[in-house]
Amino acid sequence: MKPSSGKALKSAHDFLGHAEHPLDPFFRPKNIAVIGATENPGSVGRTTLWNLISTPFGGAVFPVNPKRDSVLGIKAYKSVKEIPAEVDLAVIVTQSKLIPGLVAECGEIGVKSAVVISAGFKEAGPEGKELERQLLVNARAAGIRIIGPNCLGIMVPPSGVNATFAAGMARTGSVGFLSQSGALCTAVLDWSLKEQVGFSAFMSLGSMSDVGWGDLIYYLGNDPKTRSILIYMESVGDARSFLSAAREVAYTKPIIVIKAGRTAAGSKAAASHTGSMTGSDDVLDVAFQRSGVLRVKNISDLFYMAEVLAKQPRPKGPRLTILTNAGGPGVLAADSLLLGGGELAEISQQTISELNEFLPASWSHSNPIDVIGDAGPERYAKSLEVAAKDPNSDGLLVVLTPQAMTDSTQTAQLLKPYAKLGDKPVIASWMGGVDVAAGEQILNQAGIPTFPYPDTAARMFNYMWRYASNLKALYETPSYAKDGGSVDSAAANAIIQRVRGEGRTILTEFESKDILAAYGIPTLPSRIASTEDQAVDAAESMGYPVVLKLHSLTITHKTDVGGVQLNLKTADAVRGAFRSIRDSVAAKVGLEHFNGVNVQPFAKLDGYEVILGSSIDPQFGPVLLFGMGGQLVEVFKDRALALPPLNSTLARRMMERTKIYTALKGVRGRAPVDLPGLEQLLVAFSRLVVEQPWIKELDINPLMASPERLLALDARVVLHDPDTKEEDLPKPAIRPYPVQYAGQWTMPNGETVAIRPIRPEDEPEMVKFHESLSERTVYQRYLQLLNLSQRTAHDRLTRICYIDYARQMALAVERTDPKTGEARIIGVGRLQGLIDVPEAEFSIVISDDFQKLGLGSELLSRLIAIGKAEGVKVITADILAENSAMQKISERAGFKLKRDTGEPVVGARLEL
Repeated sequence: MKPSSGKALKSAHDFLGHAEHPLDPFFRPKNIAVIGATENPGSVGRTTLWNLISTPFGGAVFPVNPKRDSVLGIKAYKSVKEIPAEVDLAVIVTQSKLIPGLVAECGEIGVKSAVVISAGFKEAGPEGKELERQLLVNARAAGIRIIGPNCLGIMVPPSGVNATFAAGMARTGSVGFLSQSGALCTAVLDWSLKEQVGFSAFMSLGSMSDVGWGDLIYYLGNDPKTRSILIYMESVGDARSFLSAAREVAYTKPIIVIKAGRTAAGSKAAASHTGSMTGSDDVLDVAFQRSGVLRVKNISDLFYMAEVLAKQPRPKGPRLTILTNAGGPGVLAADSLLLGGGELAEISQQTISELNEFLPASWSHSNPIDVIGDAGPERYAKSLEVAAKDPNSDGLLVVLTPQAMTDSTQTAQLLKPYAKLGDKPVIASWMGGVDVAAGEQILNQAGIPTFPYPDTAARMFNYMWRYASNLKALYETPSYAKDGGSVDSAAANAIIQRVRGEGRTILTEFESKDILAAYGIPTLPSRIASTEDQAVDAAESMGYPVVLKLHSLTITHKTDVGGVQLNLKTADAVRGAFRSIRDSVAAKVGLEHFNGVNVQPFAKLDGYEVILGSSIDPQFGPVLLFGMGGQLVEVFKDRALALPPLNSTLARRMMERTKIYTALKGVRGRAPVDLPGLEQLLVAFSRLVVEQPWIKELDINPLMASPERLLALDARVVLHDPDTKEEDLPKPAIRPYPVQYAGQWTMPNGETVAIRPIRPEDEPEMVKFHESLSERTVYQRYLQLLNLSQRTAHDRLTRICYIDYARQMALAVERTDPKTGEARIIGVGRLQGLIDVPEAEFSIVISDDFQKLGLGSELLSRLIAIGKAEGVKVITADILAENSAMQKISERAGFKLKRDTGEPVVGARLEL
């Protein structure tokens, strides 16, 4: 089957010409029709046509205008149906009311894609929104992909396509630039021509009715001409598609985003603490971190970072060493670094000793390293060489100010050999404008990014280490969750459906805690008492002291009645508290609302109070919150956000972003709380949020955390409105673990194995699995002899185990040894390419000791079923010609095989 590395063979994602991608017509069209082409001076139709014909792309351009026989000297056609050739791309620049019908006509003649430049759609009000709906319906019926409407158009400099009404053509280069703003595109285009920045793609997306961020990120991620992707974003659009594509591409190509339109937190009323403390812009930051996207704050930083990440390695940490010949600029750089979250590297004694040997006695002896104003090129170069070897440093910034004795050009010349320092990036700030321009050019050409101001350079370093940190976090190997056997999702759902059936949206504390308990989250035991005697019986069975809370408080939710009676130590106290709550209900809202009290043990607060919650973000769906809890939670707002689902690593990273985490680790002699247990509790909580979509908001506040225990003292669950349709419930932006594809299978020898989707936690087991493979099995799977260290490298295995279930599915066969009780992976089947293209590709590998037991056939059968469920049209594979066993398995499953004499592989294809 197709190798994961090495020899390139046919693939559904091959962009070298073997297979066509649905977006290819935008990037490599053979013929283009301009619908609405005209000769009216200054019009969009004239400019767009002129741009296409003045920058030849190797194909034909067909103007479409029902009122003219020719446009700009080119034969025009009354409609697209009259064009005497196949059209790959239609560029539409006519009245919006005509466009749905024109798209339908394009579909009739097989047009594959269209750029709708015209405005007048959903941005224009209800009528325009309906036009856009009709446009999309017609496009989907015809199988046409749409960019726009209301956009500047698209440029693809490597192929010569300029389907825009911009006043110029972008230079060819390696940056893929995507923008929702056409006006910004023109400004960036002007800037790029001045700065000689080149593009592999330059695209205005407009309202993104069809083609969105995810489509283009994934395409450019596979485009060999694109080295980085820059985005100006006004709205996220399809959040799941964006995050899915970004996470897959960001590891190999930087994705840098500037997002306009920040939203203040707490802009809408919320029924829970969590709902009032999550803002859309904060959630967006979290989403970018989760997918490895780098967010910057201004336009210039977009291009600065594209250059920096293209020229220098990613730093391993936030510690920067600054070399300067002037104190002031060094301080400015240090301030910018520290205020942005970076750290000044602590200069080691070894480094200080080496610098003392050649620097003047008055040098700073600390970081920033001030090499003194009279520093010549040799002193600069030697200082950089010594500082670069310091193990305490993660990167270096060289600052030069032009003083009377400074030779900026020669200094740059001597720094060229240090442009590549392994895993430590080197950046520079050559201050002085035209006076240092020659040196600046030398550094940039050598691969050392150079900035006019030192604080800007320090800001770029902060972006660099954050980007590196986010990418590292993407593929950290988590530990196994331990909640699998303690979850009763059906019980939780039954409570929710009963409450919905009663017409309520807010659960009582008792009901809320029952839902938590169904997911293994420990809560204080409680009993409902509707009489004084029942309250006393409950108190005596639990042991004094106890707490009484109004059971119906959250039902009335009109006024705070009853309250809480704390530390009740006698039967008389319990009876008095019961009567007080009952009488308060009778006085304020009527006795008919009273249905008892919750009696629960009094919990001595011997730990830390934290909050754990969930609310709905309009763009990303469910969002999780963790932080300092208690009564002042909304005052201190010490919280971190995350998107579900979580694993143990993501849970730990979420906690680390809060101030309370320092205390949880143990301070001033206090023992740390049960952090591994807290991680697993967060994992269980995120699973609850994902599996119970009717929950709108959920708070555990406070959650008591101590070294001995974790305990939910109070809980509140709010459901979506009763009139919400199930299909309209918010979905997680990240596809959760597909439990529906997990099951068991009995082998011919009578052993039962588990077959389930692979998990990030499987990395250690995958190492053992690869240790069980013979060279013959490895060669048949990968078409080359990859050694064990190559196959089990962390960077490789994490990407194999930590997959995006929206884009691929991998099934692991897990066998439990009857003698030792140890679970081991003995086989893996993978289906690659579930979206974007109609074809997916399968691969299967079985441990040598368990071959010829039917596992291959069973895995392939399940992969075919998954393909059907995920909407795949065709499944393919490339099978080694000598691998007759897999060929037979494929044929039995219905695949048609294609054998070509002399070819090393046999092609397998199954139409679903």
